[in-house]
Amino acid sequence: MQIFWGLLIPLAGTTLGAGMVFFMRNQMNVKLEKFLLGFASGVMIAASVWSLIIPSIDIAKEHQTVAWVPASTGFICGIIFLLILDSLIPHLHLKSNQPEGIKTKLKKTTMMVLAVTLHNIPEGMAVGVIFAGVLAQNAKITLAGAFALSIGIAIQNFPEGAIISIPLKAEGMSKPKAFAYGALSGIVEPVGAAVTIALTNTVIPVLPYLLSFAAGAMIYVVVEELIPESQSGEHSNIATIGVAVGFVLMMILDVALG
Repeated sequence: MQIFWGLLIPLAGTTLGAGMVFFMRNQMNVKLEKFLLGFASGVMIAASVWSLIIPSIDIAKEHQTVAWVPASTGFICGIIFLLILDSLIPHLHLKSNQPEGIKTKLKKTTMMVLAVTLHNIPEGMAVGVIFAGVLAQNAKITLAGAFALSIGIAIQNFPEGAIISIPLKAEGMSKPKAFAYGALSGIVEPVGAAVTIALTNTVIPVLPYLLSFAAGAMIYVVVEELIPESQSGEHSNIATIGVAVGFVLMMILDVALG
């Protein structure tokens, strides 16, 4: 039951963020948006290091494997995996009029939701892999540490939920529908995590690789999308402060609870 709730925590963060559409105007304050994008970046970078890459190295050492091999191999594969998805899935980023991925006749609002859904795929994988490690009773992965990752991702999902639902409202969508689209963009996380856990027996032998794979996928999202969006135009220094706050908060969560 604890793991069930752990899988739902990130979705709760997205849902609460999407709910901000009922309380905010059509446009989010630019400075707040920059800070939240930076904050989400900082959380994901810290989570990739403390919750995924370091455990990957520790587990490899425990199994008397060359420590850097699973970490580096999985990380590169995670980058490549997201690069492929980014090239195939049709999506549209915030404040962009140029769709990415394969050509399609999907609506602009649908492609905006797909962009956030693409962000959430590696996060769902990360939560699933870390809880699979808990179920396997790996000494390097604790239940508290898994919850720290889940809570950290939920915290950074809050701004992502708001960043998708509020622009959808600005595009003319009703508030309830914009909220629903924003909330549903996060459903891929618990689904992906649940599938990963269901394959626990298959996952465990390659756990160090999968941990770093999830880290690579998350870093791809940060470098390819979140940071460029946060640093474009004015107020980039506010985004940088957001990165620092998000990084430190996630680091404290992981060290304190892990």
